[in-house]
Amino acid sequence: MTADAGPRRTTAPGPAGPFRVHPPLLRRGDTVALVAPAGPVDAPRAAAARELLENWGLRVRITPRLLGVHRAYLAGTDDERLADFTEAWLDPAVRAVVCARGGYGTQRTVDRLDYRALAGAGPKFLVGSSDITCLHEALGERLGLVTLHAPMPAGRPLHEDAPTADHLHAALFGPSPRSLPLTGPVLVAGRAAGPLTGGNLTMLAASAGTSTPPRTEGRVLLLEDVGEDPYRLDRTLTQLRRTGALHRAAAVVLGDFTGCGPPEQVAAVLRDRLADIGVPVAAGLPAGHGPRQLTVPLGAEAVLDTALHRITLLERPPQ
Repeated sequence: MTADAGPRRTTAPGPAGPFRVHPPLLRRGDTVALVAPAGPVDAPRAAAARELLENWGLRVRITPRLLGVHRAYLAGTDDERLADFTEAWLDPAVRAVVCARGGYGTQRTVDRLDYRALAGAGPKFLVGSSDITCLHEALGERLGLVTLHAPMPAGRPLHEDAPTADHLHAALFGPSPRSLPLTGPVLVAGRAAGPLTGGNLTMLAASAGTSTPPRTEGRVLLLEDVGEDPYRLDRTLTQLRRTGALHRAAAVVLGDFTGCGPPEQVAAVLRDRLADIGVPVAAGLPAGHGPRQLTVPLGAEAVLDTALHRITLLERPPQ
């Protein structure tokens, strides 16, 4: 791998939208920024996050207000969190911006991002999940980037589950995984291809009608959630149905629905709201908020084949 490896452009077919650039893979000695664009991060978890990244041979830039707290549920004021994220992304030495945790707050700042300035900084990784779904949608579409829906280093899975950590490490450093397993039931059999998109179900539904709506046309849509009772899952899925977002997808892949009530009730809601939308639907991708959290490259071309019980990734990132 060379330091000046250029980005690789990939074409999304049909209505799925613009070219996507996959950031060049990292190498030991590269600098990454650890940010908190949503909920607050306490000092012990921030230290553990930094240690994990440094153990991978990375230089970690801690943003000035990483440990900020505002109103108990935000990692600083909107201005502070926006400034931290923007300064980290614009730093020419930073090759990846890693979100320490999710929580809540990205929707409060996403409309104030200076996309022209962010685009001028060149392609780099955005790493995160949960509330960070809003940033994936925004930066993926506005900057044309492949972004990583991934476990965050202030959470437990990266520290307690070796396959979780290995999968993110491979997505960042290579060799990138070539497929994602599906271990759950098939709701609707079939095969479909398209760019991966999606993330947290509640965040996607909350973004409907905003400047960063869920764009699903011709795409393989990932859905996952945590702590939402079955009736709340029903409500958010129904909202996405009413917008047409589910019917426009090429396929739907279900990740973990952690702490969402009795599994049989959750399964019944998912089947009721998804089995009739006319596209392949498969469950069991270890992604989201479970004890194992695989990294999903949003924007990358993929094929879902329910007969093979896997998602095949069609692109290799630039070396």
